[in-house]
Amino acid sequence: MEDHTATRIYARPAPALRRYVGSYVGFDLRGFPAGVHCGPPGRMLTAVISLSGPFEVAAGIDDGSPVTQFGSVAGGLMRRSVAIHHDGRQEGVQVSLTPLGARAVYGMPAADLAHRLVPLDELLGALGVELVDRLRAATTWAARFAALDELLLRAVGRGAGGDPVSRMRPEVAEAWRRLLAARGRQVGRVATELGWSRRYFTERFRGEVGLSPKTFARVLRFEHAHELATMHDPLPWADVAAVSGYADQAHLARDWSEFTGRSPTAWRRGEVLLGTG
Repeated sequence: MEDHTATRIYARPAPALRRYVGSYVGFDLRGFPAGVHCGPPGRMLTAVISLSGPFEVAAGIDDGSPVTQFGSVAGGLMRRSVAIHHDGRQEGVQVSLTPLGARAVYGMPAADLAHRLVPLDELLGALGVELVDRLRAATTWAARFAALDELLLRAVGRGAGGDPVSRMRPEVAEAWRRLLAARGRQVGRVATELGWSRRYFTERFRGEVGLSPKTFARVLRFEHAHELATMHDPLPWADVAAVSGYADQAHLARDWSEFTGRSPTAWRRGEVLLGTG
């Protein structure tokens, strides 16, 4: 691999946003081989704003999904990786939203965005255009994160009159938190603790989040495995499987292929942006 540089800057949003926004990440990756980066599914909805040229993104890996250019893009929860085509350079800001944040910032349940990629200004209108302009005009990461705080607080504020947050049942929000804490295990126990049948729990959760509790639990387990596999000194695959809660390595390999479109070995061989965290 040729010489490359990788910068990632992490920041927490303003306290008033933390129910809705998990994190900001600024990134500047240069000098990598051109290729396709697998953007894995996870617990959060994601919005990405390019600070250079447009992104070329498809909603699936090697499955015929069309490749679309976005200057800024918002996605819902997914059950497969998105394909991010790049020429070895990526510069932008990533914003992670909780399902509650979908209602507060976008004015819609997370389920309406599940498995979709949408231009950010389609969701935020003029506020989205202003947000992109402000981020690109800023010359420091601190200024960009401050602009995100200001604009996202305005987005939340303009929806306060209609009270979009109140339409999410608190039991669903609590179920989401409990599944996170258990890394996707004990789905049946969560339903029991809420006093709901498994069927009713599934209907309510999927209607708000866009994934069933069982599928969301699988995504959480995969997310944990992906974190372990992308460490600078990654564990052997059998250890990744054991630590992240899979029955065995074969079980991990099946889920990995489903969520990334590639076997674990093929994914590691082809993922040129590994080690950029």
